[in-house]
Amino acid sequence: MNIYDFWEATLKQDAVKMRTFFHKEAHINWHDTNEHFTLEEFIRANCEYPDQWSGKVERAERMGDLIITATHVYALNKPLSFHVVSFIQLKDEKIILMDEYWGEDGDIPQWRKEKHIGKPIQ
Repeated sequence: MNIYDFWEATLKQDAVKMRTFFHKEAHINWHDTNEHFTLEEFIRANCEYPDQWSGKVERAERMGDLIITATHVYALNKPLSFHVVSFIQLKDEKIILMDEYWGEDGDIPQWRKEKHIGKPIQ
């Protein structure tokens, strides 16, 4: 499975193409909002979202039937930006289970700025 093609279809909200990457019995979990989706619910949540998305896979690792990605996802028409870590379990080279953790991008908290700890990654 080409994980970059999967993310391209997902970011384009291409439901037909997205389905080709999934096992028919797939389930998806978004842990930060405590949601469990069937494949069809996941596709609806992505493709019926009222905005267009773009993004970039920043890191991808594969270990056997497990793919882990760190992806920057952002809305094209709003100031929304997220980093998502996805643990993607494959069965016969199709996604059977995906656990995702979404974090909204934001500024460094003031208390850390005041302590002069850390610095921007880029």
